[in-house]
Amino acid sequence: MGVRVPPSVPNSQQRKDAPVSKVSCYIIAFNEANKIRPAIESVIEWADEVILCDSHSTDETASIAESLGARVVQIDFHGFGQLRNDAIAACQHEWIFSLDSDERCTPEARDEILSIVRKNEADGPVAYFMPRQNYLLGRWVKHSGWNPDYRQPQLFRQGHLSYTLEEVHEGFICEGPIGHLTQSIWQFPFENLEQMLHKAQRYSTLGAQKLLRNQKRGGMGPALIHGLSMFLKIYLLKSGWRDGRAGFAIAIGGFIGAFYKYAKLAELQNDWTEPSMPKVGKPKS
Repeated sequence: MGVRVPPSVPNSQQRKDAPVSKVSCYIIAFNEANKIRPAIESVIEWADEVILCDSHSTDETASIAESLGARVVQIDFHGFGQLRNDAIAACQHEWIFSLDSDERCTPEARDEILSIVRKNEADGPVAYFMPRQNYLLGRWVKHSGWNPDYRQPQLFRQGHLSYTLEEVHEGFICEGPIGHLTQSIWQFPFENLEQMLHKAQRYSTLGAQKLLRNQKRGGMGPALIHGLSMFLKIYLLKSGWRDGRAGFAIAIGGFIGAFYKYAKLAELQNDWTEPSMPKVGKPKS
C-alpha cells in the first residue's frame, strides 16, 4: 500500500466584487518554511493584506512569505497570547482573519468569510468560531475530540477581541456576540510523529510554567494520573479508537503532554541539580 499524500486545497480565485469593508489575515510562525507557502497561498489572492508575524525564524520562513506578497513583521515571543495580541496590532483593516501556519483556508470558507465582511452587519456577531478538519497520518480525523475542532474565534472585528496572556492554550476576551461559521478550514498539525512529539514537549514546558504560577503541585504521581486520564479521555470517551492509527497517536500525544507537564512542574519546584563532587585531596602516600 503506497504512502497517502495529503490533499491540496483548490486554488483560490481572485474575487471581482471586493467588499467595501476590508479584511486582514495574520499568520503567526516560527521556523515553518515547510508549511508557510500553502498557508499564504490559500489567502493571498483575496485578503486585503496578509501579515506574517514571525518570531525571528532561523530558516526561510520570512523570505518565502515576502516572495508570496505577505508583509513580514518580526515579533519577540513572550507566549502565544501576547504574540497574537501583537499580531492584531499589526493589522490595518476592520476585519481580521487568524490563520495558523498549519492551516489552509478552503474556497468555501473564503466565500463565507467574504460574505460576512461584505454584509458588515452592525448588529451581527463581532467574532466567529470556525470549524477545522484535521489530517493526520494519512487520514482525516473524525473523532478523538478533534471533530468538530475549534480554537479561539478566527474571524473578528478589529477592537473587539483580545487574547489572555497564557504562554500556551491562550484564552480570549470578546466584547460582543460570537457566531459560528459553517464552512471548515483544513489543518495539517504534524508532518510526522517526530514533530508531534516535539510539539508535545514544547507545550508541556510552557504548561508547567503556567501551573507553577497557579501554585499547582507536580510530581510523578500527578504526572501519571493526568497522563493516563488524558489518554483514556481521548481514546475511549472521545472515540479515538475509531480513528485508527491517528487516534492512537493523538491519545499517546495527549498522555505525553500531560505527563511531562506535571513532571516538569516537579522539576521547577524541587532542587534536582546534580550534587557537587567532594573536594579531591592528594592521595595518601
